[in-house]
Amino acid sequence: MHFDGLAENNTVLITGTVAEGCVFSHEVYGESFYMFRISSARLSDKADILPVTISERLIDKELLQVGTKVEVTGQLRSYNNYNSKKNRLILTIFAREISLLEEADAKMENQIFLNGFICKAPIYRKTPFGREISDILVAVNRAYNKSDYIPCIAWGRNARYMANLEVGANIRVWGRVQSRIYQKRVGEEVEERVAYEVSVSKIELPGHGEQAETEQEAAEAAE
Repeated sequence: MHFDGLAENNTVLITGTVAEGCVFSHEVYGESFYMFRISSARLSDKADILPVTISERLIDKELLQVGTKVEVTGQLRSYNNYNSKKNRLILTIFAREISLLEEADAKMENQIFLNGFICKAPIYRKTPFGREISDILVAVNRAYNKSDYIPCIAWGRNARYMANLEVGANIRVWGRVQSRIYQKRVGEEVEERVAYEVSVSKIELPGHGEQAETEQEAAEAAE
């Protein structure tokens, strides 16, 4: 991937098509931020629909019309949503740069690199079809003593490798940002929700010289 060797501990590169236009998100010190959604195709016939937060200073929001092809670089950030009855972790791609793409330049990219620390014990499981999966939560530090908490999911050999990692371990992760639709029962009703996570293709423990390579077919088949 293009991120090998970069000092940045949270880097996202994504290209795709604007799936939902800009809506106002929030304001910080007089600077307005907007959110839109980008559709990034997988190798399969599916696509990930991902939220992007962008400053009004980066681009005229009127240019981000549905169907427009864009390239975004930035970070995957988390924050707590206090508007609901239960505190929920919200993920968004925070744009640092954005550019419009011509049709000929619109090669789909979806890459992320994280350098952080495991903050919850990994959860290892098998699907009814025998596929091995591990879920981990990675804390990635950023400025002003803040951290982003990024859910990651690994498959096959990577899942077995991550299942044995301890809380507090420093880990480097390469992969893609994906969306996943799931159903949650709330009282008597079943709600359809969307989860965002990093599908891991490679992992590394700094100083250990160990890594697990990708199982691309399993990752692409993930929902």
